[in-house]
Amino acid sequence: MTIFPVILSGGSGTRLWPLSRGSLPKQLLALHGEHTMIQETVARVRLPDAAAPILICNDDHRFLVAEQMKEIGLAPSAIVLEPMGRNTAPAAAVAALIAGEKDPHAIVALFPSDHVVADEPAFRAALAIAVKAAEAGNIVTFGLEPTAPETGYGYIERGDALGEGAFTVKAFREKPNAEVAAEYVASGNYYWNGGMFVFRADVMIEELDKFAPGVIPAAREAVAKAARDLDFIRLDATSFATAPNISIDYAVMEKTARAAVVPCSIGWNDVGSWSSLWEIREQDDAGNVLQGDVVVHDTKGSFVHSERQLTAMVGVENLVVIATKDAILVADKGHAQDVKAIVDKLKAADRTEPMEHTVVFRPWGSYEVVDRGDNFLVTAIMIKPGGRIGQHMHHHRAEHWIVVEGTAQVTCGDKVTILHENQSTFIALGEKHRLENPGKVPLRIIEVQSGPYLGADDIARFENFYGTAKQD
Repeated sequence: MTIFPVILSGGSGTRLWPLSRGSLPKQLLALHGEHTMIQETVARVRLPDAAAPILICNDDHRFLVAEQMKEIGLAPSAIVLEPMGRNTAPAAAVAALIAGEKDPHAIVALFPSDHVVADEPAFRAALAIAVKAAEAGNIVTFGLEPTAPETGYGYIERGDALGEGAFTVKAFREKPNAEVAAEYVASGNYYWNGGMFVFRADVMIEELDKFAPGVIPAAREAVAKAARDLDFIRLDATSFATAPNISIDYAVMEKTARAAVVPCSIGWNDVGSWSSLWEIREQDDAGNVLQGDVVVHDTKGSFVHSERQLTAMVGVENLVVIATKDAILVADKGHAQDVKAIVDKLKAADRTEPMEHTVVFRPWGSYEVVDRGDNFLVTAIMIKPGGRIGQHMHHHRAEHWIVVEGTAQVTCGDKVTILHENQSTFIALGEKHRLENPGKVPLRIIEVQSGPYLGADDIARFENFYGTAKQD
């Protein structure tokens, strides 16, 4: 049977704000190690006898995901674009249908993209057991051996042995209180539920049809009507929107007689909060994790991250301080889970900080606002080799471009100009223009906008190279 690793990259990571944001969530960040979390996940599941992974991600993240796969030399079997989030059961259905097109009995190994696994040999050993159990028709989940009576995780109660290393699932338990969690851990028969699954494509389709009948028809139609866009499979939005918003656990695992669990100890952490990240990072003698330009005195047990400015702390304990270019979070480490409440308040106030960093990524590269004031805006723009911003114009602003690195091809009206480092050009208000990088190194320019209105909506587009409104 063919094994298809499937990586789910739909989370927003709000509890790790302000580092993780809607446009660049935690799975696309290097939070633990040299590579991003999705890169580490993909590397972990690249088995010699498996197909290249299928990635399922948010449409807005598609170019970032593709670029990160390119960085590690991976060509995915497919990058599937969800038009909206519908939880894990519809995603599992889509994965089963796509894998099933190649082999109806294909094994799908479904993993979140934003977890840390410290013991990869133990993970691969558990995966081998799970694959064998799935071949026999079971829907297998990984039972993570608890290291503490955590109240933030669901638990899996182990049943009878199925074979080497696999057991039936006696019951799934909701997140317990502290007393019940302690009883679970003491019994030795309960495991954390980490949301990782291995199943045969045909089995998952059959069980979803039986227990969550709205999922498969919606997923099947979304796949059948999907558009192939460059290297992406764009699910049909109208069809996918009809799928119930439901998890695999609720849709199938808590109802099926085929649920199985493989207990394992793999050094797992879901990195669900700043305190979780503090636990797995290297700490100094005072229990601090310090990143960036940070100076502390008489400080203990704290997580401090500073992107740009000097951050100093004196006489404090157990704090989380995250200083990015545009936001500063200060939290008691024991309340790190409550960061989501701040994000919710910012969203309710219609602020941009929950979604966008100061560096905003686009298919062609990125830009960062450096300074702004009345009637002017200064932006640093990076365009990847071969990248281009399609022809457009502005009704209320003029632009001055200065090349600081690389080569720019600028089209103003019918005139095409090549600019090199330390050269510049002026784009008059109302003039149609296009910017391209014809070189082999990144193009970096400083853009100075001037005019009575500098809003992002002051743009009229005439070309669309990337199939998205967010290209300029």
